[in-house]
Amino acid sequence: MKRIGLLTSGGDCQALNAAMRGVVKGLSENVDGLEVYGFLNGYKGLIYGNYRLLTSTDFSGILTKGGTILGSSRQPFKQMRVPDENGLDKVEAMKQTYYKLNLNCLVILGGNGTQKTANLLREEGLNIIHLPKTIDNDIYGTDVTFGFQSAINIATDAIDCIHTTAASHNRVFIVEVMGHKVGWLTLYAGIAGGADIILLPEIPYDVDKVVKAINKRTRAGKGFTILAVAEGAISKEDAALSKKEYKEKVAKREYPSVSYEIADRIMKEAGVEVRVTVPGHTQRGGSPCPYDRVLCTRLGAAAAKAIMDEDYGHMIAMVNGKTKRVPLGEVAGKLKMVEPGSQMIKEAKRTGISFGD
Repeated sequence: MKRIGLLTSGGDCQALNAAMRGVVKGLSENVDGLEVYGFLNGYKGLIYGNYRLLTSTDFSGILTKGGTILGSSRQPFKQMRVPDENGLDKVEAMKQTYYKLNLNCLVILGGNGTQKTANLLREEGLNIIHLPKTIDNDIYGTDVTFGFQSAINIATDAIDCIHTTAASHNRVFIVEVMGHKVGWLTLYAGIAGGADIILLPEIPYDVDKVVKAINKRTRAGKGFTILAVAEGAISKEDAALSKKEYKEKVAKREYPSVSYEIADRIMKEAGVEVRVTVPGHTQRGGSPCPYDRVLCTRLGAAAAKAIMDEDYGHMIAMVNGKTKRVPLGEVAGKLKMVEPGSQMIKEAKRTGISFGD
């Protein structure tokens, strides 16, 4: 008999259900006796003992279903060692729930913050398997995270749709893509959508260079320009500030987001009409794309094998097209950033794409 727990934490994405299905199907087809406990609303369910026993029916028909059947919540890693408003020790509470259910393993699906708490629980002696989820694709130690490709498809479609109206009205359009700290999603969607300018958190931009790129297109007889801008894009001036100074500046910012600030500066300095489109949470919604369905099935099956082998304390990664067990202690807390001098950036620049640098 195997008794496992499942929880999904942090922001949702399209393929969480597919990944959980992969784990459960991988185990149910290969072990004698299986009990699966689903913790509701992420770590909150583990802390407060909110869970339910799941059956095979719960995992039927969810391969194509977005979101998460268990619900999710954000529980900041920095607050995990801080007692709640009633003085409850959250870490001890999670351990007690785990031992109360006599679990063999807890499978945790989530991004960077989720992974850090997963590693904390591993250090506390629990058997943990982590599956890398985030549309940002910023988890260190894996080539790709599930949710990333589905989000690329949606963000690319948004850019595709903007092209026709931008061309019709000879306007400059900014499409703001999700990604506060890293620009993988903006980079891929920008290239796939044919954006002329791509602004990433990892490559501080010079607005004069952005305007220069727009003017160059205008002189070439191209009446419109598309910018794909990560929500965490930062100017060279702001990048030179200390973290404290930058936070204070953002807090006082009069614009809804960086894209509106960039739009205002372009209008003032280039004298052109600029519109901003923000796809927002649509990038995390809808059904998982076929690529993510395959990826999650593979990651889930690989997680099941690790559980059968009783080889815990790992993230199940995808490296060079193969699933791999990566020790949580080696990757927790690390971000996978876009390298400004990478081959992909150089190739994008070679095709005429400006990064504002």
